[in-house]
Amino acid sequence: MTVSQALTIAGSDSGGGAGIQADLKTFQELGVYGMSAITAITAQNTLGVQGVFPVDRGGVAGQLDSIGEDLRPEAVKTGMLYSGEIIRLVAEKCRQYGWSKLVIDPVMVAKGGASLLQKEAVQALVQNLLPLALITTPNIPEAELLAEMSISSLGQREEAAKRIVQMGSACALIKGGHDERSGTVVDLWYDGHSYRYLENVRVVTRHTHGTGCTYSAAITAELAKGNSIEDAIRTGRAFIQAAIEDELGIGGGHGPTNHFAYRHRQRSEQR
Repeated sequence: MTVSQALTIAGSDSGGGAGIQADLKTFQELGVYGMSAITAITAQNTLGVQGVFPVDRGGVAGQLDSIGEDLRPEAVKTGMLYSGEIIRLVAEKCRQYGWSKLVIDPVMVAKGGASLLQKEAVQALVQNLLPLALITTPNIPEAELLAEMSISSLGQREEAAKRIVQMGSACALIKGGHDERSGTVVDLWYDGHSYRYLENVRVVTRHTHGTGCTYSAAITAELAKGNSIEDAIRTGRAFIQAAIEDELGIGGGHGPTNHFAYRHRQRSEQR
């Protein structure tokens, strides 16, 4: 039996809705063998982040070397990397082991507002990791930080995507969930040549914790299976739309999305 493999390098979410936990659930649901390297342990639930406990450089390096020396991830995604030191390490290991299908989800701020990336790390992300990326998947606030500009229109979103590609990322996908002025969500994808748009109905719900992690993990899983960037993005979008629409209703705050939903829908359609 041959199975596609994917690696997530990110933080652990004790509440299970985001980070490593969301990524591994998504890989599994899409039929990909998942492995992980944990950069930080967070104490969090649907109400917020109560604590962040970073893993030191040696701990992260050891995990990545263990994977690189034995396993063969066909695609890799990064989430919460926390510090410039860890970002530079991850870039070094991606080059060392030839991990070229790299999806960067530039996790910077949690739903409740807690900072998940040190300020000095943004520069390291731009200088060291973006040039290795196949696709970078910021939401609008993250795109504003990366592109160093305000975004309040689709035209500005296009300019931000262009700037991110100019920084070295082969593609940029700016997610539109934070633009709440209409009843639709428009994600913008730019590959250095043309802009493309994915539009979906906006779901009014507070259960959106881990949407960015899950979306980028789905893209990573599809890339690991050998699918094109466009097909990976479209499957990722369908996966997260189903996960938001079929809410679980867990927790008293920003609850997690439903990682079962996409596969359950596929099964129903096949009957």
